[in-house]
Amino acid sequence: MRTVLTKPICALAAGAVFLFALQAQPQSSEKADKASSHNHSHAEKHGADDIYKGIFKDSQIESRTLSDWAGDWQSVYPYLQDGTLDPVMEHKAAHGKKTAQEYHAYYMTGYQTKVDRIVIKDDSVTFSEKEGSVAGKYLSDGYEILTYKSGNRGVRYIFKKAGGDEGAPDFIQFSDHRIAPEAADHYHLYWGDDRAALLKEVTNWPTYYPSALSGEEIVKEMTAH
Repeated sequence: MRTVLTKPICALAAGAVFLFALQAQPQSSEKADKASSHNHSHAEKHGADDIYKGIFKDSQIESRTLSDWAGDWQSVYPYLQDGTLDPVMEHKAAHGKKTAQEYHAYYMTGYQTKVDRIVIKDDSVTFSEKEGSVAGKYLSDGYEILTYKSGNRGVRYIFKKAGGDEGAPDFIQFSDHRIAPEAADHYHLYWGDDRAALLKEVTNWPTYYPSALSGEEIVKEMTAH
């Protein structure tokens, strides 16, 4: 620092300009990084929204493991029956083409199930209803791409029973609006003993959310979309 002070004023001025330039560079770089990060985040969100709506390329699809759906899950059907989900139907009516009553009827068919709880741990899936529970060991059986009447598409991730109770279904198929490895926050599940027949089922899709959530919290989750 002492050597700088002994230099002529012009040198000080030049040094000050040089120092200012050095200080300015990180700020400019930081702004550029922030802008790049914002654009990247926006692109990611836009891409995720498209996938949620069923708009994606085959090249974006990846295999998934049962761990993506691990946890303790509850059916939302009872909440539709007791009126807890009425605000969701009203929300859909405000943004859709049906009345709240029409949406309610549509989801009564879609959500209908006797299986009110599902627990998934490692490769084991336990199905519980009032009459009791059955469990099976399931291994990946790939995935299938479906194209709906609307033109949008979906991916069913399929698992085949490799052991367990006789009453457990031979096949389960997950649909959760995702097409690559990621933990699910909810999902639609299809199950039965005929793999091909399940792929044709598009009217009944029992839906499950984490058992830890209250009905009101599920309403908030649903109306966020």
